[in-house]
Amino acid sequence: MGMSVQGGGNVRRLRRARGHYRPMSEINVTPFVDVMLVLLIVFMVAAPLLTVGVPIDLPETASKPLQGDKEPLTISVDASGKIFLQDTAIPLDEVVPKLKAIAENGYNERIFVRGSKQVDYGAVMKVMGTISAAGFRRIGLVTEQEQGAKDK
Repeated sequence: MGMSVQGGGNVRRLRRARGHYRPMSEINVTPFVDVMLVLLIVFMVAAPLLTVGVPIDLPETASKPLQGDKEPLTISVDASGKIFLQDTAIPLDEVVPKLKAIAENGYNERIFVRGSKQVDYGAVMKVMGTISAAGFRRIGLVTEQEQGAKDK
């Protein structure tokens, strides 16, 4: 049987001195905790700033919040404030009876509102409120894509 005269301890020390260390299997969490605390402070400072907006006097309407889904019936408001149901001009007070008649024939899809750029915002909202009063809750606003904008 052979035995080493030098002893086993010295061989282990020599291997470590040459750079043969075992990898450290523990995770140093101190930098991770530091980064998380900094992020927490940043979000605590930034969160109140996200709700700040420009004060605007919005027009009022008696309608409930609008929802959206499916196919169109178009109501347009031109620059002079005239209202059109599809291509037919109608006064504002006739919108509710005509829409109720359309609803009785089984139409319950989305109604699209097209408002001219020159028309007053309140006039478009008044039309939307009238549509909502007729029982339609799915209303969409039609816009044109800007010429410089790209499809995403």
